Amino acid sequence: MKNEPQVKGKGCLAFTIFGLPLLIGLIIFVLWAGFYAFRTYNKCVERNEAVKNAWSNVENAYQKRLDLIPNIVATVKGYAEHEQETFIAVTEARSKASSINLTVEDLTEENLAKFEAAQEELNSAISRLLVTVENYPELKANQNFIDLQNELKVIEAEIISRRDLFNNTVKDYNVFVLKFPRNIFAKMFGFREKSYFKAKPGAENAPEVKF
Repeated sequence: MKNEPQVKGKGCLAFTIFGLPLLIGLIIFVLWAGFYAFRTYNKCVERNEAVKNAWSNVENAYQKRLDLIPNIVATVKGYAEHEQETFIAVTEARSKASSINLTVEDLTEENLAKFEAAQEELNSAISRLLVTVENYPELKANQNFIDLQNELKVIEAEIISRRDLFNNTVKDYNVFVLKFPRNIFAKMFGFREKSYFKAKPGAENAPEVKF
């Protein structure tokens, strides 16, 4: 019984020698982890917002084409009333393309593939419509149609530019959230890898709108 205080004293001394540095180290680690998690979250938010903005620009570019199509169809109809089948194809393809609306949270490989497929279908329908113009010399010389043709060229170039910028922004986001140890915290906060906007071979070149 008399030796008990001495044993306790030794235990306190052992804790002082070995336990205190461990405790300090643990506190430092917790503080570092908290700061790192906070910083990672904010950076993830910034990059996620950048992806949102880039995708919004892609959608805006495609919307410009959607908005232009009725004017092109109306102009062509004035000279080519017998091309009803082509007009219907363009209208249906436009309706399908406009029905696919994706948010940044919806940017999976499957959803983007559906989006691109609908846009390619519309692009094909537009191309068939414009081919019919060859049969109508007066339409080819119509100033309104020439202006629409030039506007379509600009929009097609913008689509490619916006799409490339989107892919670069997604790459920056993915590299950030997938690198260790950031990926641990990014996953905890719900930030996942995003898919790229993929196009068919040759889509990196704007379609030639020329007659």
